[in-house]
Amino acid sequence: MPAAATTPALPTGALTPHIIVRGATQAIDFYIRVFGAREDFRLVEPNGKVGHAELCFGEWRLALADEYPDFGAFAPGSVGGTPVALHLYVADIDATMAFAEEHGATVLRAPKDEFYGDRAGVLVDPFGHRWNLATHQSDVSPEEMQRRWTEALGG
Repeated sequence: MPAAATTPALPTGALTPHIIVRGATQAIDFYIRVFGAREDFRLVEPNGKVGHAELCFGEWRLALADEYPDFGAFAPGSVGGTPVALHLYVADIDATMAFAEEHGATVLRAPKDEFYGDRAGVLVDPFGHRWNLATHQSDVSPEEMQRRWTEALGG
């Protein structure tokens, strides 16, 4: 009899972002309520601290945990912010951004139509993570994208 699998059945090269937050339980609630994520599972210490949780955004996963400074796992607020942005396509960027702001997110860039075919905006969630949200509007070839980008830069 073969040994039990020790890793999930994910394709080779599957990438799952893993973020650290202060208040993982609240973050999970926020991501479910605001972004429509679905919780797959979570591992919780007896004191309530989340050691690991996985959320599904469509067919993609996001792992998260509370801070564990003794393991070098710090939330953005502990290290002065984050250099990473998570990109998420949503059905209605304007409604999602407004709803996120109502639930404590800070809008960094309001939604606008972009040269690459998306309507996009940027926010920071209440836990310090930056999200680039977008609703796809039209397909744009790489060549046309470059032309529009160059034009936008005054070239």
